[in-house]
This record gives sequence, C-alpha cells and structure tokens, in this order.
Amino acid sequence: MHFLSSNLFIPFLLLLVLSSSLALSQNVQNISLGSILTTSGTTTSWLSPSKDFAFGFLPLATNSSLFILAIYFAKTNEKTIVWYPKEIKSPLFSDSKLLLTSDGLLLTNLNNETTRNLFSYSGTSYAALLDTGNFILAAADSSPNWQSFDDHTDTILPNQLLQKNKILRSHLYDDNYTNGRFALSMQDDGNLVLYPLALLTDSTNSYSSYWATNTVGSGNQLVFDFIGTLYLELDNKTHINVTMSNLSTDEFYQRVTLDTDGALRHYVYPKDVTKNGSWKNEWTVIQTVPLDICESINGDIGSGACGFNSLCQLDQNRRRSCQCPPYFSLVDENDMYKGCKPDFVSPSCYGGDGDQVYDLIVMYNTNWPGSDYEYYISYDEDHCRNNCFNDCFCEVAIFNGRDCWKKRLPLSRGVISTNVGGKAFIKVGINSSSSLDPTRQHIEDKAKSQKVWFLVGLPSLIISLFILFGSIMLVVKVRSSSSYYKRIQLNSSSVGSTLRCFTYKELEEATNGFRKELGSGAFGTVYEGFLPLNLKTCIAVKKLENMLKEKEKEFRAEVQSIGQTHHKNLVRLFGYCDEGANRLLVYEFMSNGSLTNFLFGGARPSWNKRMEIILGIARGLLYLHEDCSTSIIHCDIKLQNILLDNELTARISDFGLAKLLKPDQTRTNTGIRGTKGYVAPEWFRNAAISTKVDAYSFGVMLLEIICCRKNLELELNSEDETVLVYWAYDCYKEGRIDILIGDDKEALGNFEDFLRLLMVAIWCIQEDPSQRPSMRKVNQMLDYTIAVPSPPDPFSNQVSNNQAL
Repeated sequence: MHFLSSNLFIPFLLLLVLSSSLALSQNVQNISLGSILTTSGTTTSWLSPSKDFAFGFLPLATNSSLFILAIYFAKTNEKTIVWYPKEIKSPLFSDSKLLLTSDGLLLTNLNNETTRNLFSYSGTSYAALLDTGNFILAAADSSPNWQSFDDHTDTILPNQLLQKNKILRSHLYDDNYTNGRFALSMQDDGNLVLYPLALLTDSTNSYSSYWATNTVGSGNQLVFDFIGTLYLELDNKTHINVTMSNLSTDEFYQRVTLDTDGALRHYVYPKDVTKNGSWKNEWTVIQTVPLDICESINGDIGSGACGFNSLCQLDQNRRRSCQCPPYFSLVDENDMYKGCKPDFVSPSCYGGDGDQVYDLIVMYNTNWPGSDYEYYISYDEDHCRNNCFNDCFCEVAIFNGRDCWKKRLPLSRGVISTNVGGKAFIKVGINSSSSLDPTRQHIEDKAKSQKVWFLVGLPSLIISLFILFGSIMLVVKVRSSSSYYKRIQLNSSSVGSTLRCFTYKELEEATNGFRKELGSGAFGTVYEGFLPLNLKTCIAVKKLENMLKEKEKEFRAEVQSIGQTHHKNLVRLFGYCDEGANRLLVYEFMSNGSLTNFLFGGARPSWNKRMEIILGIARGLLYLHEDCSTSIIHCDIKLQNILLDNELTARISDFGLAKLLKPDQTRTNTGIRGTKGYVAPEWFRNAAISTKVDAYSFGVMLLEIICCRKNLELELNSEDETVLVYWAYDCYKEGRIDILIGDDKEALGNFEDFLRLLMVAIWCIQEDPSQRPSMRKVNQMLDYTIAVPSPPDPFSNQVSNNQAL
C-alpha cells in the first residue's frame, strides 16, 4: 500500500460528492413512469446512453429458465453483473416483470400477482441508468430518491464511494447471489477491513479480519477514482492505495469485486481489443488483495477459507480451490462451506471401534493451523507418526522438521501450499484404505482361510495351531500399535524424507558414463541421467569438487539436512554418493533450464510470468532462511542458480552447498564465496555474514528480471549503464523510470508494480546490511502486505534513522 500526499484530489472529491445531483445533468436517457421490463420480448433491459451498462433480467448460466435482476456490463462477452437487489433471496421465474411507478420499482409476474416493492420511494418522477453504471430513481427536481451506488453489493465501480458503516459483501457462489461469507467494511472507526462472516445462520457476526489498512482514527472513505485507482482517503486528505491499474478508464472497463472466495480483485477489460493488441476480450485480474487468500484467513475461530476438515489451495490463477482430504467427503455436495466428513469410523477412546485398524496417509505441504491439542519440540518424524498413531484422540499429526503437532476433529483453516512445508499424517480406518494395500488384504484373506482350516482340523493339532495363531495375533497387534502401518504418498512427485545413497557405479550407469553434460560451474559439473530401475525419471547428477575433508558421517549428516527441505521453489534432492573420493548429488531434472536462458535466450518473457518467478524465488529464500530446521544461507544467488521446471516455476538450486564447500571456494579473485556482480559488500570487508547476503543478491537479480538485462554489460555505449545497480538507482533518483523500462510495453502498462519492485530491489542492495530487509519483509512488500518506503542511496553509509526500513 502506498501513502501519498495528494491535495490535487480535493477538487475531484468535491466533484464526486456533488455527483448525485450533477449526474442527471449528463447525457441521460430518462426512463419514464410506466416503463416495463420482462424476462423475454422486446424490452428485457434498460441501457445507459453509451450502452456500456444495462439494467434488466439476466438468465442464470446454470438454468436459463431462472433469472436475476441486475445491472451488468452490456458489451462484454460475458454479461458481468455489478449490482443486484439484495432483497431478492432466490432466482426469479420466467414470468417475472418489473414496473417503474411513482412509488418506485414494482416486481410482479405477468398476471400482476405476488407484487413486491423493491425500492419504495413515493414521488419518483423517472429513472435513469448513467454511463457510470449508477441506476437512479429521480424526483421531480432531478434529485435522486435512491441510487444503486449507495446500495452496495459485491462490486465497486470507478467514480463510486464506500463510506463509513458501508460494506461490500460477496455472494455465496458464482451462480448463487445470496449473501456470502466475506465482507469489506469501511468501519466507523476509520479502519478498512476484510473479514469472514458466520454463514450458516446468515448472520452478520464477523470473525477476525484477514486484511486491514490499520487506519483506526484516520480513515475517512474508500474511493474508486476515474483514473482507475481504488484508495482509502484519510482525514488529512492523504490516501492509501488499495489497488491501481495505470490503465485509462476510457479504454478499459474496470471493476473491483469482492469475490466469492474472499479475495478483493481488480479486473480490467479492453473496450476495443484492436487498440490494445496484447489484451484479450476477457476480464483480466491485475491485482488481488490479499495475494494468498488460503493462508490469510487464519483467525482462531471459524473454518478458514473453506469449510471444516477441508483444504484450501490456490490454482494456477491464484484462485481458491477447496477439497476434502483423502477418505473424507463433503457433508453437502452442493455446499463446500459445510465442510468434509470422514468416510470411515473415526478413532475413539471410548470404545465402539471393535477390531478396527488404522493407517496413516501422508500429505506434503499440508496443515490445519487450528485444532491443536498437543505440541512436541525436537521430535523426529518417526516419533511424531507413532505418537499420533497410538493416541486414540489424534486424527492428524503435523511434522515440520523438528516440531510435531497433534490435532483432532473438526480441523480448521486447512491449506495446501509450499509455504507451509512439512507433512501431515492423516489417520484413516483400515477398511476404507485396504483396497490400496493388496498385501494386507491378502494376509487378512489368508488368515480367514487358516481360521476355517483350524476349526475343521484334526484334534491332535489344536494345541499347536492355537499357539501358532496366538503368535500371529501377537505380531499383528504389535505391528498395528507401533510403526508398522502403511505410509501412502499422495504426491507422486514427492520422495520420502530418507535420501537414497547411490553407488558410484549406479550413477555412472544412470548417466551413460557421464556422457551428456548439462553445465559446469564452481561447484562441479552436472550431467543428465535417469534413475536406476525407473527410466522415466530424469535426474541431474552433480559431481562436486573442492569438497571439505570431512568424515563420511558428517558429510551424510549435512546432505540429510539439505534433503529434508521440501518447498515448491527449491530443486529437490533425491540422493547422494559418498564413495571414496567421489562426492555426487542427485537432483530432480529441470527441463526448462536456467533463468539466464529464459530471460536472455529469446523473446522477452511476459510481465506476469516474471512476477511469478520473482515471488517464487522470494518464497524459496524465505523458506531456506527461516523455515528449515537449520537456517541455510545460499551464498550464491544468481540467475544461473534459478532453474525452471515443466510449468516454468522458479526453483532455487545449489542451496546448502555452502555447507559442503571449502571456505575459500569462490568464483572471483577476492577469496570470498559468490559470483561477481551478486556479491554483498560485507564479503569484501571480511565481516561476519548473515542471510542478508542472499537478500543483496536477490536485489541484484530482481533488477535483472524487471529490466531484462544483465547486471554487468561491458559492451554498452554509455559507461553509466555498465553496472545495472548503479544505473538503476540513478534513474530512480532522477525520476527517469521510463529509461529503465525502455521499450517494454508490458512493464510500462504495469508502471506502479515496476516502480514498487524497483524500490524493493534498491532496499535489498543497500551496502549496509542492517538497512536491508529480511526475506520475510521482502515477501511482505511483494505481497502488498506492507508499504514500500522510498529507499535511501544504497551506496552511502550515511543513512538516517527515518530512512531505515
């Protein structure tokens, strides 16, 4: 969010306040008393003068014989609704009719039965739908008796206000316009907040907010101005930007909608695609608040972004997807918010389970942050699994490196995300999962046949069979009560936490004699290969050089530490080889190569893809710095060490190798670790290093990604442009951001985002490490969670306190 002083907006605000009375002096097509709308026939809607908006009956996408009365965009491919009467709780039938009377709008059927006054305002003279999308019931003097801009639903349009004690409220589902679970409230105390609502009783009781401007005592009103910026106006006339488009409202339709999943999204749609060739005839999301709805809704009370016992996950468009965990199903197939129920008899400490046996199913990057009843510190994975398995109260255990949480139903705030990390062990009944375990089913069938044979066998064998049977039952009991349960991996791309120790011969065969070289660097050479016994799994085998002369046990301990990292934005380590003088690491293969090739190997990547890559790298570094069992400083963040998988997701490679290399391993002549152009200044001062060296390298790389040029260009005509970090700051200081952007039209169309990323990068490349943000703060700035202050000169040590981040 940006804090900007703006007295220039005062005239606009005065104009906006007067808009109710001035609006009718615009080009208006009056709708006279007695006018009628029907669901079919010649008059199903009333249009604004520009024909951009319509007010009338729209058939539901799921049932064309049912209708909703609404204001909607009339020229878009999809007739997108921006307002609907909240008083109507159910869809309308095809015989519905709307009549404009002197008492307001009258809803009835074709036979004039079951009448309903939607907006009862006596003295109505006429109505009008303005080009802003505002529908007005006007009095004889043209003053509005009622207007839709004051009767908010889930959408706010340019030139519209949200004043104190007013809310936007989502509808329930895309095809269900009853009240939903989320609200954006301009509170009387001046704070603008997003919060979930208690749904089952359709009450207005709210849970804890999941996003807020924190402007208690200073906020005034929310304004969506005519240039496409949604901002909170403060009492002192400064404002906080909530979303902004940098696109002209003359060329793009715009709206900000509180969607059904609780995210506030800013949408744009080109009015003429021939004039905006890079845009499609569809609504495009240019900003989302908050960025991750699944993880943002985390209050102590309530189910979270989805229902109880369910899991929330973002899809590729960053929209929420709700799902039940394995062997759970929706309580109501038509309503995800009612949560999920187990499809098996849940464990009980109070009897009733009979001989039911339970298994644990493993899910990666999964957690339900609520519902904890026990917490253990410094546990290993086996202890965590066994503890839950033997606890009749425990339904789920969460293991994250060294901590273990036990949970019971109902589970709340469920989320699947690489930011979560760790594993969830879900206890399910054996009867529900035996079909997944043919070995166990065979054992049980064999036991039944043995029982029949036992009953009809010779009396002389009764004693021996009894002893044998008792022994078998004892083994089964021991196994079922300890660690002998099935571990099912639901993520096919995941590998168990125990790394495989390969022999040198195995890797030599897997790489066909180390024949195909993928690349080489300071740490060694990388070869392509295929996992033994699984020729479909492509791997990258790195032969390490200049290794520390450690004992075998210490080397394996370090590798195991690296192998325990599990994150979407890290390259996965499959195993290693520690045989004689040979030290090799086996990684998953990244099919799209390095970020260097992606940025500079052909056409310039799209702005949105570059943004995704930036966010992915930042989250991966945060995980290494703060979420691993032991913090890992990468020490060599650069474009070449960012690899791209099949879906062009950014994956950090070579992390943790700093632990394994000699202290003097370097790619420069300075006796330090790192790569020229990315090395933090403290390396040159022989000062102690911290995670801030990675923040510095990230800042350099961030400039490379947004500017699409290398950090060091020796062949440029201008000497001032040779070093990117110096040139970028000079352009920022002189207000010449356009020079940095150059001919990048997409970056120019996202100017505010470009400027924000540039400011984040300048903060990261501060020479004084204490002035640099942590990667957690970097992520918060990238996610719009906190504002990005103007950065100081990064190459001056004279930084005042009020300039520190």
